[in-house]
Amino acid sequence: MRSKKGKKIRRIVITAGPTREKIDPVRFISNYSTGVFGYAIAEEAGKRGYETILISGPVALEIPRGVKGVPVESALDMQKAVKRESGKADCVIMAAAVSDWRPISIAAKKLKKGGSAAILRLVENPDIIKGLGNNKKGRVLVAFALETEDLKSNAIKKLKEKNVDLVVANKLSRGKTVFGDKTLSILMIERSGKTIAVSNKTKKELAKIILDKALSFKI
Repeated sequence: MRSKKGKKIRRIVITAGPTREKIDPVRFISNYSTGVFGYAIAEEAGKRGYETILISGPVALEIPRGVKGVPVESALDMQKAVKRESGKADCVIMAAAVSDWRPISIAAKKLKKGGSAAILRLVENPDIIKGLGNNKKGRVLVAFALETEDLKSNAIKKLKEKNVDLVVANKLSRGKTVFGDKTLSILMIERSGKTIAVSNKTKKELAKIILDKALSFKI
């Protein structure tokens, strides 16, 4: 894994799972992410002997052996953790399903039906991977993309806009859940424009393939 300058990848930061954006003390905005994909990548990285940090939203999974777990809840929590843990990282793999929006304010008490509770005002969350892409510092950056249409074109757009080295994209087709599916088909797009399609693999199998590709880039 050495570059021309002889630098070796040693520290990998991986994000996984969903984020939760609080509405009031008992409600939140979230998504269906199980965290399985990110955890599988972290487990594989740990087995290979890398210093592995797993920043995870709320999931029902155990941190893999030999991996440092960093629990977070909201997108802002994840942003802070990524900024803190990625400072000395050689590779960052953003597999988490981070919420794009959060409520402008969090109600101190449970909201009741009717009145102002009928309208939920939202604000955009920070784009964590784009922030890293704007200040790469020699790190290898991997982004994930879940699309419902135009898979390849949207993935290429994300690759360029976020300034990452690799995008791992998959499509949510009618009748499929993606989150929780036993097997997946993905499209990997490199910064060079090269595309690699991988069909009907388990997330553990894909974790090995994705990690191999991420660690093949020069830093």
